[in-house]
Amino acid sequence: MLRALTANLVAHERIETTDAKAKELRRVAERLITRAIRLGDVAYTPHDDLDLNGRAKRQAAQKQMGRFLQRFATVPNGDETRKIDLIEKVFLDLARRFKGRPGGYTRIVKVGRRRGDNAPMSIVEFVEQPSEAAQAHAAGAKPKSAKADKAKAAPKAAKAKEAAGEAKAEETAEKKPKAAKAKAEGGEEKAEKKPRAKKTAKKSEDEG
Repeated sequence: MLRALTANLVAHERIETTDAKAKELRRVAERLITRAIRLGDVAYTPHDDLDLNGRAKRQAAQKQMGRFLQRFATVPNGDETRKIDLIEKVFLDLARRFKGRPGGYTRIVKVGRRRGDNAPMSIVEFVEQPSEAAQAHAAGAKPKSAKADKAKAAPKAAKAKEAAGEAKAEETAEKKPKAAKAKAEGGEEKAEKKPRAKKTAKKSEDEG
């Protein structure tokens, strides 16, 4: 059972099982990866670049691991499936991915209970996925600079400023017709008052 679970974890890098199996699987899988990492660069150096001593070391370690881990497995590849060598993946991929890491290559995430028998379930997965590891190696694990953050934030700030300017312009445009209308109404009231004042003055002259 543990051999099958370990093979599935190496092949798919993420499987779901019960809590008890997940804890045992983590112990076994991490021992295999540690065994490959202890070889150092010999584990993932191309075969043609190794000397006779290095080739012998890797071959012996692979033979020892092959007594427990099955050699081949199939994984989905789009609409088709492809066959991968699990032992080669442990040495060439996982050993390179986790070199310099002192253990803790997997994590367990609890996902609740299984429907039917109510068994507690967990997901076992590697802490670093292939895409994350590839990006870290490509970038050299360099931290992001403050200039890069400012450059990213500048377009957002400009966009927000432009939106605020447009909103202000629309508000001003809405206020202008109202002000013009109020001004016009005030002018009409003044024009109505002037004739009345003239009429009152003429009437007082006639009485005098």
